[in-house]
Amino acid sequence: MKIAATGDLHVTEDSVAPFRRLFREISEAADVLVLCGDLTNFGKTSEAEILAEDIRMCTIPVLGVLGNHDYECGQPEEVARILHEAGMTILGEQAVELDGVGFAGVKGFIGGFGRGELAPFGEPEIKAFVDVANNEARKLENALRSLRTEKIFAVLHYSPVIDTLEGEPIEIYQYLGSSRLADALDRFDNIAAVVHGHAHHGAYEGKTMRGTPVYNCAQFVLKEKFGRPYAVFEV
Repeated sequence: MKIAATGDLHVTEDSVAPFRRLFREISEAADVLVLCGDLTNFGKTSEAEILAEDIRMCTIPVLGVLGNHDYECGQPEEVARILHEAGMTILGEQAVELDGVGFAGVKGFIGGFGRGELAPFGEPEIKAFVDVANNEARKLENALRSLRTEKIFAVLHYSPVIDTLEGEPIEIYQYLGSSRLADALDRFDNIAAVVHGHAHHGAYEGKTMRGTPVYNCAQFVLKEKFGRPYAVFEV
């Protein structure tokens, strides 16, 4: 199976068929398209509707997750509904299987990595913050555990590892992902690849402590590496 991945589309209200031609190209080059969040710029329904029209042009299955930008207007459920009605499967608690390959994903959250990971200690606001990060990791683990396929392709918005953040200012690493996501991933040995977005200036490739490959598929990173805003993986 050939899986195309891209993220951080940031569709705006004044966009005119921004990804229609690209999605047609991807439909010829791959069997599945996965989108790694930040599909809209401000989480507006008008932005989602513009992207939905382009998604309808895809002749292959489209899967993916929302990103932090898709939450900005406080209506991520509406954004998800519009994209779902256009044919996109929004991953979350529910994983899916296509032609023997499992797909699981969540948005993820921030919180830091390793010794720099924020702990649930002190003020209730800090504990609530960490609860959100833990909940995203739990949702990811539950989705992965529900699959019985030989191979799994995992989709995130936030990064699970530091490796793919290289190139971003080190001061903002904790705002770009959380190693709690990697902890969930490393409980499984059949994950073929993990893709994420969010780190526009990060590095393309990394891996978890267990060695699971992780790829930053923010379109800006992919354009620099491949000269096109998507990557293709064979699983």
